[in-house]
Amino acid sequence: MERDPYTYVRMSIDPGKPLRLGVSFYTPDLRVEASVLDSGRPYLSIESNEADITVSTSGAGPVTTADLDIARQIFNAAARYLADCERLHDEHQSATSPASGEAA
Repeated sequence: MERDPYTYVRMSIDPGKPLRLGVSFYTPDLRVEASVLDSGRPYLSIESNEADITVSTSGAGPVTTADLDIARQIFNAAARYLADCERLHDEHQSATSPASGEAA
């Protein structure tokens, strides 16, 4: 069953624990941007009409080794996401298109 696109934002407040926010994008209406601010700080932004997430350097300071590690994790996860989307899209297209050689 297909659902309408949406963005899901949740907040968890538990006594004695830090506030926890979660954002899940289930919509094609995303905007993704990466750039460097005039201050020299790089950032990655993912936005929908309902919510946005921005990732930047630790403490908004200079790029650290930890920041590089996080950027690599984001890059690798995005590459995996792309590969999975392409594979699943191709499988769906193959399953829903007429067999090759058949008359239309």
